[in-house]
Amino acid sequence: MKSNPGRNWSVVCFALAAVVLVPIFSVTWSLGQDSEGVWGHLAETVLGKYISNTLLLAIGVGCGTLLIGVLTAWLVTAFSFPAVGFFRWALLLPLAIPGYLMAYAMTDLLQFSGPAQTWLREATGWSRGDYWFPEVRSLQGAVFILVLCLYPYVYLAASTGFLSLSASVIEASRTLGVSSWGRFWRVVLPLARPSIFAGLALVVMETMADFGAVDYCAVDTFSTGIYRTWMGRGSLVAAAQLSTCLLGAVGLLYLLESRFRRSAKFHHATQRTQPPAPVRLEGARAWAAFIACAAPVLGGFLLPVVRFLQLTVEGGDARSRELFLELGGNSALVAGITAVVAVACGLLLAQLLRTMPTSLNRFTVRVAGLGYAIPGGVIAIGVLGPLWWIEAGVNDVANGVFSWSPGLFLSGTVFAVLFGYQVRFLAIPLNVIGAGFERIRSTVDDAARTLGASRLRLLLGVHVPLLRGSLFCAGLLVFVDVLKELPATLILRPFNFDTLAVRVYQLASDERLSEASTGALAIILVGLVPVVLLTRILRSAHTVSTVPGRDRGKS
Repeated sequence: MKSNPGRNWSVVCFALAAVVLVPIFSVTWSLGQDSEGVWGHLAETVLGKYISNTLLLAIGVGCGTLLIGVLTAWLVTAFSFPAVGFFRWALLLPLAIPGYLMAYAMTDLLQFSGPAQTWLREATGWSRGDYWFPEVRSLQGAVFILVLCLYPYVYLAASTGFLSLSASVIEASRTLGVSSWGRFWRVVLPLARPSIFAGLALVVMETMADFGAVDYCAVDTFSTGIYRTWMGRGSLVAAAQLSTCLLGAVGLLYLLESRFRRSAKFHHATQRTQPPAPVRLEGARAWAAFIACAAPVLGGFLLPVVRFLQLTVEGGDARSRELFLELGGNSALVAGITAVVAVACGLLLAQLLRTMPTSLNRFTVRVAGLGYAIPGGVIAIGVLGPLWWIEAGVNDVANGVFSWSPGLFLSGTVFAVLFGYQVRFLAIPLNVIGAGFERIRSTVDDAARTLGASRLRLLLGVHVPLLRGSLFCAGLLVFVDVLKELPATLILRPFNFDTLAVRVYQLASDERLSEASTGALAIILVGLVPVVLLTRILRSAHTVSTVPGRDRGKS
């Protein structure tokens, strides 16, 4: 009986996608297990606080990022004012700074002993109790910090939506006498709503998944509760039950975003899809637009970077040279392995969808991309359960047959970290490589098949050379995201295995921010790489969609 290569390929890809479901099933399975009273204690004491804080945090960050992201996107796409070209890409710079690093820098800047309040007391002669200053380590402070970190998601999505608008639609509303702000609220915003909502949904999911920033701001959320329940109380079952609650909220948001995107589709009735030329602003309006765009860049990137530079110059990590090779080597090792494996798996899944676009294969690829929507702490807890189950079975057999126990040969090694990373970041190469496949004409595949190329030969000899740029970009994005990942690393890392992110977190938690600044700068520097790639894409989009010299006049 001959084997079916296409069926075998589908089975392999389905097995890869099933890996993503392992932590989901694991945390869901915990609902029927006994936590030995830990869950009951959590429900009586802190569960209500977890729910309310997580909800308030998501609402606050969502509203803040919506305001800043949409406003700045509209300003840089619809108007011309001083330094607008700079702001089009500079507004993405906060993406290079993880939330926990932003929390460390802004807390240090704004706390009582920080430079901001010190300068205020010196300038006014006030002392403690003579003035009011907002508390950074609070729910409001966490909202402020995460807004500065995450608004670029909404900005990028809104910019994409605004650039896709047709000039004829805007001109038609103008001829009907609609004012500039009226056109924005009644025409532009409804048309760009699907893109904006997609960015907003990503912001809310990132907010609910955040651990480092809310932990440093002393805000109890589901993410911090999961970590403390496992690391502090040692109850994997109770941590998994908390993870199930957070997973349900993320899943509901994911379904709402998908349904909204399908139901809110708009089509141009004309082939003229060139966006309108930007309106030139002058005087007070130009300065107002400049300040509105400069403030997020200043607070979300320049101030944290300058503060970390200052702390590094003044003190820094005395053991940075000693530990950088070890910690940097650990970070590069797990990030490099994860990137290579994730790109290979993403390539297989993307080619499966291209060559066999069946309903089952579409479902397989969609399942494989779910991991990025799952918080890192949830994935980590979901990974530990199955690994412990496997280890227990192997240890029982080994004890019975050889009177020897291999111990924690999976969960106690780097394998657990790599497994969690694969589940978390497989969606990145899947989307990037899938977009690369869309740029390859189907006639290329047809020509290769007529020459007798097998599926593997088609992949290695035709697709891989044509996808070199996409493969490199996908691997780079995974590499950088792994370097910045904190909650999954903290939970899954084996004993005496630290990364740069863990080192920075430990130092900052001990209020040794001056020492943490050195590693923080290294993480930010690496995080700038994908931001540069995004700015190049956004800059080319503005170049293509904007015709030079067509400023419509003064406003």
